[in-house]
Amino acid sequence: MKNQNLIDALNSCIAACNYCANACLGEENVKMMADCIRTDIVCAEVCATTVKLVAMDVSSAAEMVALCEKVCRECAEECAKHEHEHCKQCAEACRKCEEACKAYA
Repeated sequence: MKNQNLIDALNSCIAACNYCANACLGEENVKMMADCIRTDIVCAEVCATTVKLVAMDVSSAAEMVALCEKVCRECAEECAKHEHEHCKQCAEACRKCEEACKAYA
């Protein structure tokens, strides 16, 4: 399939963000994790929309990929602030997705 690397990175990022948001809800100080949870949810949603447009190979996909690159960078930065393993894994998935988005452009 065309753009398979980006599609794989987007799907991995969605899974990592959803897992991280859910795991953050189980942390002792959930209030401290609010920005991380919020950022994870936004990132997963943007990636989910982006992967659909990229898979359909529509002309507007490029604009969505550019937005996704920005959102993934922001999510990676937020998750990197935390020491939890799920946050570290999410930050890594977001960075990989950001790079895949850059390569698409």
